[in-house]
Amino acid sequence: MRASSGPRDVACPRIAPLGISLMNRSTLRVFASPRRSLRVMAVTLLATALAACVNYRGIHSDSHPASVTDYPASASIPTQGGAWPAMDWSARFGDPQLTALIQEAVANSPTLAQAKARVAKASAYVQQADAATGPSADVKYAFTHEHLSGNTFLPPPIGNSTQNESSLMLGASYDLDIWGKNHEALRSAISDRKAAEAEEQQARLILSTSVAHAYVHLALLYALRDVAQNEVASRVTIGSLTQERVKTGLDNEVESRTVDVTIDATQTDVSELDGQIATTRYQLAALLGKGPDRGLQIARPVLMDAPDDTLPNNLPADLLSRRPDVVAAHWRIDATKHGVKVAKADFFPDINLAAAFGYDAFGWGRLFNASSRQLQAGPAIHLPLFDGGALRAQLKDRYADYDTAVAAYDQTLISALNDVATQVAEIRAVEQQQTTAQRAYEASRRAYDLEIIRYKAGLDPQLQVLSSDVARLEQSQRVATLRMQRLDAQVSLIQALGGGYASSDDVAIVEHGGTTP
Repeated sequence: MRASSGPRDVACPRIAPLGISLMNRSTLRVFASPRRSLRVMAVTLLATALAACVNYRGIHSDSHPASVTDYPASASIPTQGGAWPAMDWSARFGDPQLTALIQEAVANSPTLAQAKARVAKASAYVQQADAATGPSADVKYAFTHEHLSGNTFLPPPIGNSTQNESSLMLGASYDLDIWGKNHEALRSAISDRKAAEAEEQQARLILSTSVAHAYVHLALLYALRDVAQNEVASRVTIGSLTQERVKTGLDNEVESRTVDVTIDATQTDVSELDGQIATTRYQLAALLGKGPDRGLQIARPVLMDAPDDTLPNNLPADLLSRRPDVVAAHWRIDATKHGVKVAKADFFPDINLAAAFGYDAFGWGRLFNASSRQLQAGPAIHLPLFDGGALRAQLKDRYADYDTAVAAYDQTLISALNDVATQVAEIRAVEQQQTTAQRAYEASRRAYDLEIIRYKAGLDPQLQVLSSDVARLEQSQRVATLRMQRLDAQVSLIQALGGGYASSDDVAIVEHGGTTP
């Protein structure tokens, strides 16, 4: 935000010749009084001239929200003709338990409950702002028991006496909102509510993908446990062969002890994986909004490879309406735009029409007499003159909010594009690694089988068999890890693409345009 060199938008309102009552040093309240029109006209002209002292000359912003075209991504995010994720994207992994866990998390999560409460609060603000755009009415009753002074405008017998005064008034007022302040405040509240709704969807997306990530990790631990358990069986087989060779004199006690150590080490790995499995189950229980015992009820995952991870067409542009965090950032900008307009409207006169009818009398018996009736009606104008720079400071604050929202939107858009590109690159890299890792595993398995045959025949020593077994173990672990790593990257890509979210508002789909507020 910076100051311009020339004058801009000076608040110099025209005021009708009405009676003026000075309420304080920054506000004039004007009521209809035709009998003092000459005096009012002079004061009005003076007020109009002084209005130039309160203006927003030189306060504006040069910030503009970025467009997706400002961040080239076509090479990193190619067009592939795929489909956007659906809201039930978890079904793609073929494990009904995963879908059920996500639904349970959404239903019970305190984090999501907080997001819903923020939406409800924003909706309440919308109702309040909407109420300010229409007329208001109220009924007031007052009862006063007092002793009246005898030295005022009330002569005896009322003066210097004790009286009970009753007052019953029905009043109504309406702000003409000539400068659109109340309507801009309503639009700002509506945009804040839409931002809160998008943030709720973002919280839901983060929660559901967090459950999926933890579930994939649980599946990985089970897969690694299977590898370790199979390795225990292989080491026991090697131990049995070693005992036979010891009997024939081909091996000695050293080889026998060595294989026993490898068996114990592998069993330790199994126990460690059991502990990690329990820990991950507890983490899932926390994501579900439940106690740790709920995690113990989670069965072993049976995930299938997701069949399709091709990218949809027109990805960078459509991402604006598919990512809830981007949509929320958009609405925050829109809300601050209207907030700036609200602050600008404060520089101009506020005209309010008010009327009241009722009864006011001493004593109960005369309250509803015709002579006790009261009728008040007329306009009131509030005109800022001298405020020590408070209105200008307020407008600068609103512009700072706008600049912050624009910067946050730009950063969110950058992160969104890079999230998609990163996950696409991760999936492609893992796919290539899976191919080579599978070949390496097959080769290591054949080498191990051959070494077992040669070891039985007394052609190779135990050390060579164990080395071949270690190589086979490492490759089998790598194959299992890469498979789950690809599933995990697919979950991340689904999250990067919005997880099936789609904004229903056209304004969130189009590019930002127009001028700054």
